[in-house]
Amino acid sequence: MSKTCTTPHSDTSAARERACWPVRVYRFYRDGFKSMTVGRTLWAIIGIKLIVFFVILRWIFFPDFLSSKGRNDQEKAQYVREQMTGRR
Repeated sequence: MSKTCTTPHSDTSAARERACWPVRVYRFYRDGFKSMTVGRTLWAIIGIKLIVFFVILRWIFFPDFLSSKGRNDQEKAQYVREQMTGRR
């Protein structure tokens, strides 16, 4: 197998055999996603779940706590510094 990569536009069988592994991996997933039917629905569900996990749950479980501890960055930094050094 040669070390040269072919461009993604050359679709001859000889060029497919000589393509480097990133090109082959890309073509594998591209062809797989083109022929999916049920998989598209599953990927949509996965996308919706990721949005829920990273957007909505972030607002619920990770509120902006430091905004209540200071008006500017220096006051917030001072609060963090006191908490880190005062709890030894």
